[in-house]
Amino acid sequence: MKKVRSSRLHDAGNIGEDCCVLCRLSDDDPAMFGEKVTIKEHKLTVHYFCLLTSCGVYQRGKDNEGVFGFLVEDIKQEMRRSARLTCCSCKKKGACVGCYVRSCRKSVHFPCGRKKKFISQFTGLFPSYCQDHNPTQSLCVSSDLSLPQSCSVCLDAIDPVLSYSVLKCPCCHASWFHRECVQRQAHSAGLFFFRCTLCNNKESFQEEMLRMGIYIPERDASWELEANAYSELLEVYDHCDALTCLCNDGPTHSAKTGWFEVIRCRLCGSRGTHRKCSGLKLHTSDWACSDCTQATDGKASLVASPQSAPRKSLLSKRHLSPIHSSISSKRPSLPVTAGSPEELLQALASQLRPLTVQVEVSGSQALLAALDLVRRPNFDPTCTLSVRFNDEKQSAFPSSLGDSQTARQYFLKLLVQQIQDSAVFEGPDGSKNLALDYKALREDLYFDVGCLLALSLLHGGPPVSFFSCGLYQCLFNYPPNRPLTVAHMTPDAHFTRQAIRIKEAESLDSLKEAMTSSWEYLEMAGCNRPIRSLEERELLVEDLVSFSLITRMQLPLQRFREGLQTLGVFDQVQLFPSVFYSIFCEAAGRLTAQTVGQLFTVHFSEQEEKLERETPIVTFWRHFLLECEVGRSSISLQDLLLFATGAEELPVTGHLPPPSISFLDPFCSSSPGVEETGRSGEEELSDGGLFPQSEPSSNHLLLPVTSSYQSFKSCMEQAISHHVHLLPSER
Repeated sequence: MKKVRSSRLHDAGNIGEDCCVLCRLSDDDPAMFGEKVTIKEHKLTVHYFCLLTSCGVYQRGKDNEGVFGFLVEDIKQEMRRSARLTCCSCKKKGACVGCYVRSCRKSVHFPCGRKKKFISQFTGLFPSYCQDHNPTQSLCVSSDLSLPQSCSVCLDAIDPVLSYSVLKCPCCHASWFHRECVQRQAHSAGLFFFRCTLCNNKESFQEEMLRMGIYIPERDASWELEANAYSELLEVYDHCDALTCLCNDGPTHSAKTGWFEVIRCRLCGSRGTHRKCSGLKLHTSDWACSDCTQATDGKASLVASPQSAPRKSLLSKRHLSPIHSSISSKRPSLPVTAGSPEELLQALASQLRPLTVQVEVSGSQALLAALDLVRRPNFDPTCTLSVRFNDEKQSAFPSSLGDSQTARQYFLKLLVQQIQDSAVFEGPDGSKNLALDYKALREDLYFDVGCLLALSLLHGGPPVSFFSCGLYQCLFNYPPNRPLTVAHMTPDAHFTRQAIRIKEAESLDSLKEAMTSSWEYLEMAGCNRPIRSLEERELLVEDLVSFSLITRMQLPLQRFREGLQTLGVFDQVQLFPSVFYSIFCEAAGRLTAQTVGQLFTVHFSEQEEKLERETPIVTFWRHFLLECEVGRSSISLQDLLLFATGAEELPVTGHLPPPSISFLDPFCSSSPGVEETGRSGEEELSDGGLFPQSEPSSNHLLLPVTSSYQSFKSCMEQAISHHVHLLPSER
């Protein structure tokens, strides 16, 4: 770069011909300075952005006049005007860009403005603002939002704190960029393809980027403007790849027909052969190369997996299923502010359609039945689950799980328990980490389990409750920006014991001894390096923890995330990780009488006579809940909730529809011809004959109207105990 003179300029002759007459720099970077244009007859070179942001020059000409409409005479006039102004950054003359706020006197050269954190808006009047007055961004979600650790464009590390050099997407609030990266992306993509790299939003994203000083050229994407950019897609492979080519004209010759016509592999299309060279028949057109033959069974289908039943390819599974639907693409209809987990999951559950898909469960093998479901070629996660239990003799359970809501809730409870005990996880109950299991990887079990957990949450299943805080942090970066420690590793695991031994070394000799005994672990982690002082121990342990929990688990974590992405669950949790932490990592709270009582809405009869009989029953009901809580009843609150709603735990999505209570009046059950005389005698008889009834599909409970609390309690205990004892025992 040539040295800029400090003298006042009256024409372009005082600086080099390749230097911009406004900023005095010779840099040629269209993304950062705009097009650099030279008009030889006037010996004038200028950057387009310098013209756009200069305060005293405007486009008075046509687009083909001067420099994109800026007339040469106007440019020279701007040079004379700015020659009197001193740049507040480099302290040299020629500052043509001034702060748009009238009371502010700061002026800069355009490149100096970037160093001084000026923001120039390339729209409207093309104003520029100094650091004291420039526009800023703000977080529109809770401050505990889990933030990414890399730029969404260059993928380099980024400090996710809003600043001049760090911008974020206004739509998904999860995509962060370096200013320079997003400017270069805009220059490459152009107006028609410039959008958020994460949520794909275009309109709001472009509006925000313009406000924050990003220039978006009004043209097609650069890759669309290249001459013959896609010409290779029109080329057909016509080379013989046989070990011994028999064609006299060589392997590049391809006849139109006959023995020496090159036919291509029907699977990959990137290998070819002459019919004669591979011993094929004259009219053979169906041929597969050796590479594809080894990877297939010769019938253009992937080799069957070593499971008991053949499984479709992962490609077809992921392609045919809308399982990767992104919450981001449905953002306008989903909440963008933190609420309760119930509200956030209910918004996602609205994607479920009334169309049902049948799940056949043999005995209590919920996980096997669920895996069979998600591995079906036509599996659609938006269908509502309908569950049917069969015993070993393939006869349906008669009455215990006859209600669809009860069967589904029992299935989801078994499913979550069996997922926790599967090969995908390791560690103590209630604090599981992902395990590295080759068979699970080969069968893509990590994806399937993530998908099933997402479906369980949206179908009103129980809380997950068994993730360790380390696993949750690896998945959702919560708590944000906290390093993983040995405490996050799986207790009593081989790698954990070795890391703990290194961490607890109190001298350099004991540290080296611990490293020697764990050399295989260190070699695998890429940490088998010389240690010269005890102070290096902490960094070594940090690297080992990162390797154990993240590096070696990258593929399982990736597939598990993609499974959780089903119907947008992963994205929603990543947006509000503090809200969902208790759902994934904390055991469900104990049911209380107050909690259960608040679940139900009481619907009284409109007739005054019935209302008088029903009002005391509400008091009986509340007292009965208290006795269930303190253990003075033969049934528990879980039994009562199971009887009324089909679930013995509170679903993560809440109960839909909301639970309600109405009453079974003894006089309503009498036949129409019976006169209402001697009611006291009928009432005494009805106390022993009325039992509560439930409609789990609508979460509706009917309470018996009795004359005393003891009668009410007896009826409730008999009916609910009978119902609970009919349920199949857990294995």
